[in-house]
Amino acid sequence: MITYSIKDLERLSGIKAHTIRIWEKRYELIFPKRTATNIRYYDGEDLKQVLNIAILNRSGIKISKIAKLSSDELTEKVLEVGTTDSSEEAQIESLLISMIEFDDKRFESVLTNCTIRMGFEDTVIKVIYPFFKKVGLLWQLDSINPAQEHYISNIIRQKIIVAIDGLSGNAKSGAKTFLLFLQEGELHELGLLFYNYLILKAGHKVMYLGQSVPLENVVTTASQFTVSYLVTSIHSSFLQEDFMKRLNSIGEELPHIPVILTNRIEFDISSSTIDQLYVNLSPEAFNEMLNTDKTTK
Repeated sequence: MITYSIKDLERLSGIKAHTIRIWEKRYELIFPKRTATNIRYYDGEDLKQVLNIAILNRSGIKISKIAKLSSDELTEKVLEVGTTDSSEEAQIESLLISMIEFDDKRFESVLTNCTIRMGFEDTVIKVIYPFFKKVGLLWQLDSINPAQEHYISNIIRQKIIVAIDGLSGNAKSGAKTFLLFLQEGELHELGLLFYNYLILKAGHKVMYLGQSVPLENVVTTASQFTVSYLVTSIHSSFLQEDFMKRLNSIGEELPHIPVILTNRIEFDISSSTIDQLYVNLSPEAFNEMLNTDKTTK
């Protein structure tokens, strides 16, 4: 059974541990368990309960009123608030609950409502990215089933691909070509797919090679076509040791092509020998780059 400490609940919900204790003692909204040695712990149902209460409380409903709701009424109220509360935090918590429960309908509903209100791009940047940060926290706590992440990742992947398809034929006059790839062994492509979307939206062209691409394939493709930029990223920690070596090899083979590294994690590039290397570009910074003279020269 997956268990959580009160500090884990605080980190995942944003609700202070002291407040959670008040919810337990004064309102009996959460019922912690205890080990044989009397150590307090919580389970997955407790996590969902805290997230649900947080959604309602942040929407302005008083704890005293929440405490009077039955389990069914609480769930119904959360679903109702999820369609009206436009705060990013409420949407992120709804996505977390949907993932934990394998509730694809609710997950899809949250994404659709966010996209209608905010647009696809802001939904990814302000809701989906922070959501995956919390998923990463669940990984650190060893509190997530890999199937849950894969299940949700595939839904988001489909959304991004649909958005990309909607931009076909969007290239502007003088468009640059960006070659996107992940190194051999790297399979986490959601971020790269989103950058694909941003490039097309800005009116440029994309050659998308995708996951786990051998170095020689990148070099061969870039040599055969007029490529303005190479775009890549790394997420798997076990691949980081050789990543810079491979990137430098690409730089040696293609010294005239700038490389964009879109990592959102800190990464040591002190050993880089690439003349033009753009590092840790956030979507916002990447967008700015796409829409300035840097990509039109």
